[in-house]
Amino acid sequence: MAAKIIDGKAIAEEMRQEIADQASQLKLEVGLAPGLAAVLVGEDPASATYVRMKRRACEKVGIESFGHELPADASQEEVEELVRELGEDPKVHGILVQLPLPDHIDEESVLNTVPLEKDVDGFHPVNIGRLTMKNREPLFIPCTPHGVIELLEQAGAKFEGAEAVVLGRSNIVGLPVAMLLLHRNCTTTICHSRTKDLPAVTSEADILIAAVGQPEMVKADWVKPGAYVIDVGTNRVDDVSAKRGYRLTGDVDFDEVKEVAGALSPSPGGVGPMTITMLLQNTLRSAQRALL
Repeated sequence: MAAKIIDGKAIAEEMRQEIADQASQLKLEVGLAPGLAAVLVGEDPASATYVRMKRRACEKVGIESFGHELPADASQEEVEELVRELGEDPKVHGILVQLPLPDHIDEESVLNTVPLEKDVDGFHPVNIGRLTMKNREPLFIPCTPHGVIELLEQAGAKFEGAEAVVLGRSNIVGLPVAMLLLHRNCTTTICHSRTKDLPAVTSEADILIAAVGQPEMVKADWVKPGAYVIDVGTNRVDDVSAKRGYRLTGDVDFDEVKEVAGALSPSPGGVGPMTITMLLQNTLRSAQRALL
């Protein structure tokens, strides 16, 4: 039996409508819409695209969007001063610093400058620290990991006692999502480039998260029959038959794995829409916390 396809677009759209309704109600009650400021340093095309997508998403749900762009040679002091100014602006309830930053910028120092109560990306060291500890709650959960958990919950995954395997140990996805699974009482394994016999490890997973950035790496024999598989990867693969000369694919071989998994998120169309949705949700909650 083919896997149930976890439709991230549909789930995200439903959540965004709820966010729009609550943002509208907030503005009606206090006269101020939630506000998200995006800081972009440099001219990286992918980063610029992501920021535009986030700003358009804000507009559609009634969140005011503030764009701030600095040149690639901006100094550490200039970036941090901008973040401090946004932190003091009462119209701004969330601050998004688009990563990666240019090499000469100390990323951790910039993220430390974001006020904890406006860290809607969830990357402030205190928020991450709380995420890694028992009986602690971060103010905000990083958006992509949060989106992964939301997809699993919507698909009906059972966390208690489940064997969960995370492929990838990045600060942005792998490590935070492993912590979220652990907090839900999964027995969690984190795999990486030095893990021995990856297929043997992943094929024991009731829940498998692929976040390694390797096109179609996960094959059918890597997957336990009936497992919940979330594909976080988005990879550009050359394809002369495609109009743009390339196609986008995930870390999972979708056509193979859909015949084995119990539930599977596609890529694109799975985690991607959820990432921005969780950012919108975090911004709304930040505004509600500040204004109500």
